[in-house]
Amino acid sequence: MVWDAPEGRGSAAPGGCRADTGPVIGAAFGVILGSAQAGDEAAFARIFRDAQPALLRYLRVITPEAEDVAGDTWLQVAAGLAGFRGGEKGFRAWLFTIARHRAADAGRSRARRPAVPLADSGAAEHVVSPDSADLALEAVSARAVVALIAALPRDQAEIIMLRVVADLDVGEVARIVGKTPGAVRVAAHRGLRRLAGLTQRAGVTQ
Repeated sequence: MVWDAPEGRGSAAPGGCRADTGPVIGAAFGVILGSAQAGDEAAFARIFRDAQPALLRYLRVITPEAEDVAGDTWLQVAAGLAGFRGGEKGFRAWLFTIARHRAADAGRSRARRPAVPLADSGAAEHVVSPDSADLALEAVSARAVVALIAALPRDQAEIIMLRVVADLDVGEVARIVGKTPGAVRVAAHRGLRRLAGLTQRAGVTQ
């Protein structure tokens, strides 16, 4: 199952990176959410188009099955949407929490399956070559940065993606990854510092 959506650019984010969150619904979110909860397919599609690009970028860093996991995530969102209460920020935090759980489920399922060499499965290319990544440091090309983020320690990579791509605040990220806000700040700082060193060594430019 493959879910995809148009790419977009977002606002500035901490640490020298740009948040690539796509269009932000803003003040109209409550009305659109209410319509989606009432069964309006166009309203649900509007929410999907807004959040999907950032969701895929996050998942491409934490799982080799990003598109499938995204599909499972949206199925769970659709099933639970009527019970959701909150604003746009809260919805994004809920969405990325579901995605993280579904990625963990996919990882457990993958571990139970017989191993297939990456060269035969095509997964190696999928992992190291995120096709549509636009997240960037000021002086680095988009795809190269996401590939470099994926090379960071898992906790640092995930926190950077949630902070910069999903545009979630420290408290929301802490709840999703099960760490304290202080630990999230430290991991983000270390990850961004390490990422800056990787980009310098790689000599990647826009």
